[in-house]
Amino acid sequence: MIDLTDAVPAWLGKLIEEFIFVFLEKDRYKQMLTGLSNTIKITLGALLIGIIIGILVAAVRSTYDKNKDKMRRRGGVGYAVLWLLNAVCKLYLTVIRGTPVVVQLMIAYFVIFVSMRNGVPVAIIAFGINSGAYVAEIFRGGIMSIDNGQFEAGRSLGFNYIQTMVYVVIPQMLKNALPTLCNEFIALLKETSVAGYVGVVDLTKAGNAIAGRTYSYFMPLFTVAIVYLVIVIILTKLIGMLERRLRNSEH
Repeated sequence: MIDLTDAVPAWLGKLIEEFIFVFLEKDRYKQMLTGLSNTIKITLGALLIGIIIGILVAAVRSTYDKNKDKMRRRGGVGYAVLWLLNAVCKLYLTVIRGTPVVVQLMIAYFVIFVSMRNGVPVAIIAFGINSGAYVAEIFRGGIMSIDNGQFEAGRSLGFNYIQTMVYVVIPQMLKNALPTLCNEFIALLKETSVAGYVGVVDLTKAGNAIAGRTYSYFMPLFTVAIVYLVIVIILTKLIGMLERRLRNSEH
């Protein structure tokens, strides 16, 4: 028979000793804080870039899908420009969604921005471009789901097509797509764990570096997993609250 009253304190004491050795000795916990800070910076910066790219690409793609037959019959420079922009957007979506994000990150750092030694801005740009492809499809689905009567309502107010998109369609699209966009934010947060491939000290890289120095892998890597899990749980709760509020606002 195992005496739990003795086993639990011994087990807990060993964990506390390992925690002190891994994180508190030589202030190694500061590496984790730096890694967490970089992870948040990259995620928020990439999400902002992704939203901007997503709105632009979704606007082009949905405009082409909704008006291509009418504009093809009319012809002219406008249709040619829209066709070209739509082709560029489709190529962008195909390439970005068809290649691994870690490969895109490494190309950005070692090929395109080879002279830039700070990997954080490069990671923000690379993850932002990657996220933009997925956000674009989220927004495109949101725009396509909006009734054509909304476009007619915009025209009745004296808006041109661009003004209708900006003031009428996009606000409604953002409301419809917000919960899905929040899920993309969670996915993006976890994808940033590969930023260490280009020397960025993100949360995962910091945990792995501490493990390499202390030869203790359980505590730092388990801590990294717990931090990611806590952040995702908090974001999931916030998304749930947001979805309930959006549903209530529709009644």
